[in-house]
Amino acid sequence: MSTVNTPWVEKYRPQTVADIVGNTEAISRLQVIAKEGNLPNLLLCGPPGTGKTTSMLCLARDLLLQSTDAGSAGASPGGATKDILKDAVLELNASDDRGLDVVREKIKLFAQTKKTLPKKFFSTGEGVAKDDHVVHLHKIVLLDEADSMTPAAQQALRRTMELHSSTTRFAFACNNSSKIIEPIQSRCAVVRFKKLSDADILKRLVYVIQQENVSYTDDGLEALLYLAEGDLRQALNALQATHTGYGLVNADNVFKVCDQPHPLLVENVITACVMKRNIEEAHREMNRLLNRGYAPVDVIATFFKVVQTNARLFRSELQQLEVLKIVGETTMRIAEGVGTPLQLAAMLARMIAAVENNPS
Repeated sequence: MSTVNTPWVEKYRPQTVADIVGNTEAISRLQVIAKEGNLPNLLLCGPPGTGKTTSMLCLARDLLLQSTDAGSAGASPGGATKDILKDAVLELNASDDRGLDVVREKIKLFAQTKKTLPKKFFSTGEGVAKDDHVVHLHKIVLLDEADSMTPAAQQALRRTMELHSSTTRFAFACNNSSKIIEPIQSRCAVVRFKKLSDADILKRLVYVIQQENVSYTDDGLEALLYLAEGDLRQALNALQATHTGYGLVNADNVFKVCDQPHPLLVENVITACVMKRNIEEAHREMNRLLNRGYAPVDVIATFFKVVQTNARLFRSELQQLEVLKIVGETTMRIAEGVGTPLQLAAMLARMIAAVENNPS
């Protein structure tokens, strides 16, 4: 694939564990594993876009390619490293069928196949490698979005993990660890990822901007951070889409590309309800949003973020909490399928009533 057309999330994907941003505690644990070569079965869980899949790939690369004799198997080091990764790593992602047949056939066959893998050496104080400092590496099965596997497939996988524990290690990535059956969880070291901080995302965005010579404004970066909500993948995709579509990354262009209501438009609706207590003006501002083509589910999502993060729009914390409760209830109704403008209109009336009952 041409690098011109390569998505930036792939073009700038870290290649080693040390390059991954954010989640310092989780990454430090993986660095210790990469250094010592003693890989347990892993369960990486956390929100999307926080580096779980990248961490698994980087860990496999660090383990298999940084061993002392990794390049001795072939005439070309580059060809040898590609062969090692191809032979020793089986990656199954969300686009693959991960039902019972895949576990019985593909994964089991991979685990049973014998592979000659490099050894990982640890030097003593004198710089001499000894046998008791040699770790024999394992084949690695990477299962992305493992929480989408059927319970029957997970049960079959549990037995495969037991039978081939001497030659194969499993690394699972999931958003919701409660959907992984207990027997698999108990066989894995659990590494939890959390949403990335704005500082971590900003650091990576600035790096990509410098590499790609992107024209941007400060409010454009703030808009990217606002929309990302701790998801670096979403931030990079939004950055590339805005740069490709408009050339200049500013707040207006970012919100146009991401098809999200601009927070200022939402603030106008809230101001009409909270400060002015004017239901007619609130309806006019809400209709401006809906007439731009935004779905109620998109409008209510932005409402929730704006109410949650802008205390200046309210006269007291109690007011903010009451309005947040109303927005939350409306979010629930829309999520259940009642996504009509009538729900939003009712929300505005309830917001004004709540403000009148809590004037200060």
